[in-house]
Amino acid sequence: MTDTATAEPLALDNTYARLPGEFHARATPTAVSAPRLLRLNRPLAEQLGLDAQALENPAGVEILAGNRVPEGAEPLAMAYAGHQFGNFAPTLGDGRAVLLGEITDRHGARRDIQLKGAGPTPFSSRGDGRAALGPVIREYVVSEGMAGLGIPTTRALAMVTTGESVFRMRAEPGGVLTRVAASHVRVGTFEYFARRGNQDAVRALADYVIERHYPHVADAANPYLDLLEEVAEHTADLIAQWLLVGFIHGVMNTDNVSIAGETLDYGPCAFMDAYNPATVYSSIDQGGRYAYNQQPAIGQWNLARFAECLVPLLADDKEDAITHAEAVLERYIERFETTYHDGLAAKIGLQERREGDADLVYDLLECMAEQGADFTLTFRRLADLGAEADERDQAVQTLFNDPAGFDRWAARWRERLAAETRDDATRRAAMRAVNPAYIPRNHRIQQVIDAAEAGDYQPLDELLTVVARPFDDHPELADYARPPKPDEVVQRTFCGT
Repeated sequence: MTDTATAEPLALDNTYARLPGEFHARATPTAVSAPRLLRLNRPLAEQLGLDAQALENPAGVEILAGNRVPEGAEPLAMAYAGHQFGNFAPTLGDGRAVLLGEITDRHGARRDIQLKGAGPTPFSSRGDGRAALGPVIREYVVSEGMAGLGIPTTRALAMVTTGESVFRMRAEPGGVLTRVAASHVRVGTFEYFARRGNQDAVRALADYVIERHYPHVADAANPYLDLLEEVAEHTADLIAQWLLVGFIHGVMNTDNVSIAGETLDYGPCAFMDAYNPATVYSSIDQGGRYAYNQQPAIGQWNLARFAECLVPLLADDKEDAITHAEAVLERYIERFETTYHDGLAAKIGLQERREGDADLVYDLLECMAEQGADFTLTFRRLADLGAEADERDQAVQTLFNDPAGFDRWAARWRERLAAETRDDATRRAAMRAVNPAYIPRNHRIQQVIDAAEAGDYQPLDELLTVVARPFDDHPELADYARPPKPDEVVQRTFCGT
C-alpha cells in the first residue's frame, strides 16, 4: 500500500519541453511565504487518477503553491504571440503561468498541469507574475461551472492562498490556481513562429498537435488541412455552446483560442442575466468587438489567422492552399449554425425539425431582448410549462416587462408542440436537461470573492455546489438561481493582470 504521507503527490512528464528551445523558456515557480490550500477539486483529482489526500498533505500543497517542483516536472513558460483586439502582438507568452508538465488521466489522455500566479517568467515584462485571489476564485468557479454545463473547458484542480499581497488598484490577497487543460497550445502559438517566417517550427508544432490531439488525421492525404478542419469544427461547436447558455468570453484574442477546442482563460468573462445580444462585460472592450453576438464571427476571424499560419503546409501552390483554407472557413459557419440552431430547438422542446422553427425561437429571443427577460430562467421555466396554458405560465410571465408579449409567443409555441410526437412529460424532461437552473452569475461570484477575502468560504462552497450540477434542483440553495437585484448588477469584469 502506498503511504500518502511520503508518496510523490504529482508525478509528471513534459512532452512540450522536448520541443526545440524556441518554443518555451525555462521558468521555475517562485516560492510564497505562507501557502494554504483553499480548495482542492477532489472529483477532478479522481478523474485524473491523482491521490487527493496526498495533494492535501503539506508536500502536495507545496507543489500547488509553487514552493516545490514535483518529480518529472520540467517547468517552463510557453512562447506565443497573438492578435489582441485585432492588433498583432509579436511576443506575449506565459507571463504569470508556469507549465509544470503533463499527467495521463484515467482515460489515457494527456493533461497539462499549469500554475497560474506562480511568479515572474521570462515573458513577464515588468509584471510580477502573480495573481490576486479574486481572479483565481473567478476562474475556479466559472471553469467548474462550464464543466458542469458539459462545455469543453480547462479545469481548476486547486486554489492556494499565498500569505502575500499583490498590488493592482489596491493591495489584494494573493493566490495560485492549478489549471488542467488538454493542452495550452493556442492559435497565437502558431502565429509566434509563422510571423517570424519559421516554417520549420510551424510544421513541428502542427505535427505535435496532430500527434497529441488529432492522431486520426496523421495518415490523411493532407493532414494539415484536416488539422485545420478539426480545429474549425471544435471551435464552431464550442462557440455555439457558449451562446446557448448566454456565455460571453470577453477577450477572444488569438492567444486565448485553444487548438484543443476548450474554453481557455477566464478573465473578463460573464454569463448574461437579462438577454441582450449586444452585451459586453469586459472593461477593456470599448468597441464591443467581443460582444455576445459577435463571438461566432470572431471565431471565424481567429481561425483565419490560424489558417494563414498553415498556408505553406496546405499545398505546394499558394493559391490552392488559400482555396482549401477558405473552404474550411465557410464550413465553420455551416457547422456553427447547425450546432446552434439544433441547440436552440432543443431549448424550446422541439425534437423534430420543421420549417419555421428557427423563426419561432428567434422571435422568443427578440421578445426577451425587448422585455428584459432573464436568459437562463426564461428557458428553464419554459421547460415546466404544459401543452396548455395554466397557472404555471405565471413563472415565465413575471420575467417579462410586458407579459402579453410572451403570451402571444407561447400560443404559437404550443401550436408547434402539438406537432411533436413526444409526450409532454418526456418533452419537459428533455428541456430541463439542456436548460440549466443555475449559472455562475456575476453578482454571486463577486459576493463569493468578497466573502472569501474576509475569511468566509461558505458562499464559495454553496456556489460550487449548484454550478457543478446546474440542471438539478437545489431547493435549499434556490436563491442562487435568482437574477441580480438592480443594486447587485455587475456591469464590468476585469482581467486578472
